Amino acid sequence: MSTSAKGTTQLFFACTQYAAATVTAAVRAGLFGPRAEHRRILVISDTSSSPELGTALETLPGFRPLRPEYDEIRSWNDFVRPFHPAGWSPREQDATLWQRAVREAWGLGDAPVEIACESIQANPSQAVATIFGDSPVHVYADGLMSYGPTRSKLDPLIGGRVERLLHLDLVPGLKPLLLTEFDVEPEIIPDETFVKVLAEIADAESAAGTGLGGVAVGDASDEPPALILGQYLSALDILTVAEEEELHLGMVRGAIARGHRNVVFKPHPSAPAQRSRKLEEEAASLGATLTVRSGPVLAEVLYQRLRPALVIACFSTALFTAHAFYGLPVARTGTELLLERLAPYQNSNRVPVTIVDALLPPLEDGAGAAGTAAAGDTGAAQAGSAPYEPYERLSELVAAVGFAMQPQIYRSLRPAAEGFLSRHLTPRTSVYFKRRRLAVLALPGGVPTQLAFIPRNATVRRVARHARSFKKAALG
Repeated sequence: MSTSAKGTTQLFFACTQYAAATVTAAVRAGLFGPRAEHRRILVISDTSSSPELGTALETLPGFRPLRPEYDEIRSWNDFVRPFHPAGWSPREQDATLWQRAVREAWGLGDAPVEIACESIQANPSQAVATIFGDSPVHVYADGLMSYGPTRSKLDPLIGGRVERLLHLDLVPGLKPLLLTEFDVEPEIIPDETFVKVLAEIADAESAAGTGLGGVAVGDASDEPPALILGQYLSALDILTVAEEEELHLGMVRGAIARGHRNVVFKPHPSAPAQRSRKLEEEAASLGATLTVRSGPVLAEVLYQRLRPALVIACFSTALFTAHAFYGLPVARTGTELLLERLAPYQNSNRVPVTIVDALLPPLEDGAGAAGTAAAGDTGAAQAGSAPYEPYERLSELVAAVGFAMQPQIYRSLRPAAEGFLSRHLTPRTSVYFKRRRLAVLALPGGVPTQLAFIPRNATVRRVARHARSFKKAALG
């Protein structure tokens, strides 16, 4: 619970409807103290490439159930205009001036301020933490990235002020790595509170007639659809446009191969509309019907309204909300390609892809997950996951991957990484590591066994350094 004094202003920053739902669930669960003791302001920001073309979060029907939890709603985009909120942060010497500007614009006076934000490594969260340089910070995470390492080294003046990490219990038993370098303790947002918030959002959108946007909801005798969740990976330069299109086509083919004749595709909100046309044509050629559900609607709203027979995606967090919170069968595809393509190795999507690949069954196996193994080191796969067996040593795997990603930040994880790799590096687990990365970090598996002495041999390493120096001098 927050220890803020009476009269504290709490600023809650949210960039998406899902983020707003997450932090609202934390507020309702009492994780930010009694309502009467605080002035609460929800600060909305749109960090998409063209925010002026998007739909403002506060205008969505699903936002209405969230509104009563806050005294005011403010727009960070409006405040920093003409700057883009994802690209702007104040110069350190100007932070005090910007704090005065925020206090004056929002009528904060001299009241102490407390910040709750997502993605502290990026703007606008980092910008706000810089502006309010003396305020405590609470980070909340709405997805699988909370289980991975902090993606870049944080200024201790910011990281040292983070009091806790609030997160959803998407993988029971797995403890987040995020911000542990600052001894930040994770705190779980109760599942039941979060699911109730999502249900209210679904009801509000249904009442407004926007919950399904053209997707038909039949009677109980109708076949539940297979729901495909698109991810805009080409925008992140992870896949090419053609590869991403083929990935989605593979999802359609896989769903139909399992016997589904009713398929719903929810594209990523940023994806161009024409990307869905080939999917409709492919489904029709295979004797099925594909309906596109575009627009700013949460996947969880579709879960509640459609009760899909299967949810298919690459590595979306929504695969875990479907399984953990709604008991829906799920399947993943494309994770092998993503594990190979993610670059650099430190890419913050690596741990989410690893978790999805390790725990959830592939679409090609023909059976969606009815359960997953615990994240601990023992434990067996729960019933319903056959023939696919979830990876059981997930905690050790994530620690090893986390160290390989950020060895300078998480030096204390080296023994754990070495232990895991020396004992459990198999054909199945080797896909989560790059041999060159292991070699650079002098970790087991980086070089053939017969040459394993080389990275630790001082003479060999000295000769290699001299050779590199000679090469540089010759080229210079």
